[in-house]
Amino acid sequence: DALHVDPAAVPLDAFEAMVVDALDSLPDWVLPVVSEIAVLVEDEQAESERKPGVLLLGLYRGVPRTSHYGRAPGTLPDTITLYRVPILEVCARIEDVPGRVRTVLVHEVGHAMGLSEARLRELGWA
Repeated sequence: DALHVDPAAVPLDAFEAMVVDALDSLPDWVLPVVSEIAVLVEDEQAESERKPGVLLLGLYRGVPRTSHYGRAPGTLPDTITLYRVPILEVCARIEDVPGRVRTVLVHEVGHAMGLSEARLRELGWA
């Protein structure tokens, strides 16, 4: 038994479809925040950005909504990046992948809304 889902079993296009489904499942009240964020998929975090011993499933880059009232003109949008291979590594079965994608997406949206890791855990979004 494999302890994780083989990345070849979930190609990029299938994974991206899961991300779209996860976005579509978000509640209406988060849509104003999410509509201003570019959601990206990468296979893995760049080697130069990795921290030893840390398996990063997703990353929010930007200024949380608690810190500003919209993007400054001429600036790049905030981004949420979901890392396909690490997400698959933490899933035991293919059936687990869509739920994990949604959990990671919700977690990163929480960061975009200014929530800390501790608060995200309290809410069950970690």
